Amino acid sequence: MAASKSVRWKPNVTVAAVIERDGRFLLVEEQAGDGLKLNTPAGHLDPGESPAEGCVRETLEETAHHFTPTSLIGIYMARARPQAERGEDVTYMRFAFAGTLGALEEGRALDEGIVRTVWMTLAEIRASVARHRSPLLLQCIEDYLAGQRHPLELVHVDVSVRSEPQPAVRR
Repeated sequence: MAASKSVRWKPNVTVAAVIERDGRFLLVEEQAGDGLKLNTPAGHLDPGESPAEGCVRETLEETAHHFTPTSLIGIYMARARPQAERGEDVTYMRFAFAGTLGALEEGRALDEGIVRTVWMTLAEIRASVARHRSPLLLQCIEDYLAGQRHPLELVHVDVSVRSEPQPAVRR
Protein backbone atom coordinates (compact mmCIF):
# COMPACT_ATOMS: atom_id res chain seq x y z
CA MET A 1 0.00 0.00 0.00
CA ALA A 2 1.43 3.40 -0.97
CA ALA A 3 1.90 6.09 1.65
CA SER A 4 -0.38 9.07 1.57
CA LYS A 5 1.00 11.91 -0.56
CA SER A 6 0.50 14.28 2.37
CA VAL A 7 2.85 12.24 4.60
CA ARG A 8 6.56 12.27 3.88
CA TRP A 9 8.27 8.99 4.66
CA LYS A 10 11.51 9.30 6.62
CA PRO A 11 13.63 6.42 7.91
CA ASN A 12 15.00 6.58 11.45
CA VAL A 13 18.77 6.97 11.19
CA THR A 14 20.76 4.85 13.62
CA VAL A 15 24.43 4.12 14.21
CA ALA A 16 26.05 0.95 15.52
CA ALA A 17 29.51 -0.13 16.65
CA VAL A 18 30.88 -3.57 15.83
CA ILE A 19 33.65 -4.18 18.36
CA GLU A 20 35.61 -7.43 18.30
CA ARG A 21 38.27 -8.56 20.75
CA ASP A 22 39.83 -12.03 20.79
CA GLY A 23 36.98 -13.56 18.76
CA ARG A 24 34.23 -12.05 20.91
CA PHE A 25 31.92 -9.14 20.18
CA LEU A 26 30.80 -6.45 22.60
CA LEU A 27 27.02 -6.38 22.90
CA VAL A 28 24.59 -4.69 25.25
CA GLU A 29 21.69 -6.37 26.95
CA GLU A 30 18.80 -3.94 27.09
CA GLN A 31 15.24 -3.85 28.32
CA ALA A 32 12.88 -3.40 25.37
CA GLY A 33 9.08 -3.35 25.17
CA ASP A 34 9.12 -7.07 24.39
CA GLY A 35 11.70 -8.18 26.96
CA LEU A 36 15.45 -8.35 27.43
CA LYS A 37 17.21 -8.00 24.06
CA LEU A 38 20.75 -8.04 22.69
CA ASN A 39 22.25 -5.43 20.38
CA THR A 40 25.54 -3.95 19.35
CA PRO A 41 26.10 -0.57 21.00
CA ALA A 42 23.71 1.45 18.87
CA GLY A 43 21.21 4.27 18.84
CA HIS A 44 19.68 7.17 17.00
CA LEU A 45 21.72 9.86 15.30
CA ASP A 46 21.35 13.23 17.05
CA PRO A 47 21.00 16.58 15.25
CA GLY A 48 24.33 18.23 14.41
CA GLU A 49 26.49 15.10 14.54
CA SER A 50 27.99 12.92 11.86
CA PRO A 51 27.20 9.19 11.86
CA ALA A 52 30.72 8.42 13.15
CA GLU A 53 30.32 10.98 15.98
CA GLY A 54 26.93 9.51 16.86
CA CYS A 55 28.49 6.06 17.05
CA VAL A 56 31.19 7.34 19.42
CA ARG A 57 28.53 8.95 21.65
CA GLU A 58 26.18 5.93 21.65
CA THR A 59 29.00 3.52 22.46
CA LEU A 60 30.06 5.66 25.43
CA GLU A 61 26.47 6.03 26.66
CA GLU A 62 25.68 2.32 26.38
CA THR A 63 28.99 0.72 27.43
CA ALA A 64 30.90 3.46 29.36
CA HIS A 65 33.80 2.81 26.94
CA HIS A 66 35.32 5.26 24.53
CA PHE A 67 35.23 4.14 20.89
CA THR A 68 37.22 5.21 17.85
CA PRO A 69 35.63 4.36 14.49
CA THR A 70 38.20 3.20 11.94
CA SER A 71 35.96 2.18 9.04
CA LEU A 72 32.37 1.99 7.85
CA ILE A 73 31.20 -1.61 7.56
CA GLY A 74 28.06 -0.71 5.66
CA ILE A 75 24.75 1.10 5.50
CA TYR A 76 21.73 -1.09 6.21
CA MET A 77 17.97 -0.79 6.17
CA ALA A 78 15.39 -2.83 8.06
CA ARG A 79 11.72 -2.44 8.74
CA ALA A 80 10.13 -3.03 12.14
CA ARG A 81 6.66 -4.37 11.52
CA PRO A 82 3.80 -2.81 13.46
CA GLN A 83 3.41 -3.93 17.03
CA ALA A 84 -0.21 -4.51 17.96
CA GLU A 85 -0.15 -2.25 21.02
CA ARG A 86 1.52 0.71 19.26
CA GLY A 87 0.67 0.21 15.60
CA GLU A 88 4.08 1.57 14.56
CA ASP A 89 5.64 0.66 11.23
CA VAL A 90 9.18 2.03 11.27
CA THR A 91 12.10 1.71 8.86
CA TYR A 92 15.62 2.07 10.22
CA MET A 93 18.71 3.08 8.28
CA ARG A 94 21.81 1.92 10.18
CA PHE A 95 25.38 3.08 9.68
CA ALA A 96 27.60 0.34 11.15
CA PHE A 97 31.20 1.13 12.09
CA ALA A 98 34.18 -1.00 13.00
CA GLY A 99 36.71 0.48 15.37
CA THR A 100 38.76 0.20 18.49
CA LEU A 101 37.49 0.15 22.02
CA GLY A 102 39.14 2.65 24.32
CA ALA A 103 39.23 3.33 28.01
CA LEU A 104 36.39 2.54 30.38
CA GLU A 105 34.93 5.49 32.30
CA GLU A 106 34.75 3.89 35.74
CA GLY A 107 31.50 4.64 37.56
CA ARG A 108 29.74 6.03 34.48
CA ALA A 109 26.04 5.12 34.46
CA LEU A 110 24.80 3.30 31.36
CA ASP A 111 21.88 4.61 29.30
CA GLU A 112 18.39 3.98 30.61
CA GLY A 113 17.29 0.47 29.69
CA ILE A 114 20.81 -0.93 29.33
CA VAL A 115 21.18 -3.78 31.82
CA ARG A 116 24.79 -4.73 31.12
CA THR A 117 27.47 -5.26 28.51
CA VAL A 118 28.42 -8.76 27.43
CA TRP A 119 31.13 -10.27 25.21
CA MET A 120 29.83 -13.04 22.94
CA THR A 121 31.30 -15.34 20.30
CA LEU A 122 29.80 -15.52 16.83
CA ALA A 123 28.33 -18.94 17.69
CA GLU A 124 26.65 -17.48 20.79
CA ILE A 125 25.28 -14.56 18.77
CA ARG A 126 23.92 -16.90 16.10
CA ALA A 127 22.32 -19.08 18.80
CA SER A 128 20.54 -16.06 20.32
CA VAL A 129 18.84 -14.63 17.21
CA ALA A 130 15.44 -14.69 18.94
CA ARG A 131 16.82 -12.19 21.47
CA HIS A 132 18.28 -9.75 18.93
CA ARG A 133 16.89 -6.22 19.14
CA SER A 134 17.51 -5.74 15.42
CA PRO A 135 17.72 -8.14 12.50
CA LEU A 136 20.76 -6.12 11.47
CA LEU A 137 22.89 -7.18 14.47
CA LEU A 138 24.04 -10.46 12.96
CA GLN A 139 24.28 -9.09 9.40
CA CYS A 140 26.65 -6.29 10.50
CA ILE A 141 28.88 -8.74 12.39
CA GLU A 142 28.96 -11.19 9.50
CA ASP A 143 29.88 -8.40 7.07
CA TYR A 144 32.61 -7.31 9.48
CA LEU A 145 33.97 -10.87 9.62
CA ALA A 146 33.87 -11.04 5.80
CA GLY A 147 36.26 -8.07 5.76
CA GLN A 148 33.79 -5.48 4.54
CA ARG A 149 35.39 -2.09 5.28
CA HIS A 150 34.96 1.32 3.71
CA PRO A 151 36.81 4.54 4.51
CA LEU A 152 35.11 6.86 6.99
CA GLU A 153 35.30 9.56 4.30
CA LEU A 154 32.67 7.66 2.32
CA VAL A 155 30.09 9.53 4.42
CA HIS A 156 30.40 13.22 3.60
CA VAL A 157 28.94 15.54 6.23
CA ASP A 158 28.34 19.04 4.92
CA VAL A 159 29.12 21.98 7.20
CA SER A 160 25.40 22.85 7.17
CA VAL A 161 24.75 19.85 9.44
CA ARG A 162 26.69 21.54 12.22
CA SER A 163 25.42 25.08 11.80
CA GLU A 164 22.23 26.56 13.11
CA PRO A 165 19.43 26.85 10.55
CA GLN A 166 19.33 30.27 8.97
CA PRO A 167 16.03 32.16 8.90
CA ALA A 168 14.38 32.36 5.51
CA VAL A 169 15.08 35.64 3.71
CA ARG A 170 11.92 37.41 2.54
CA ARG A 171 12.13 39.50 -0.57
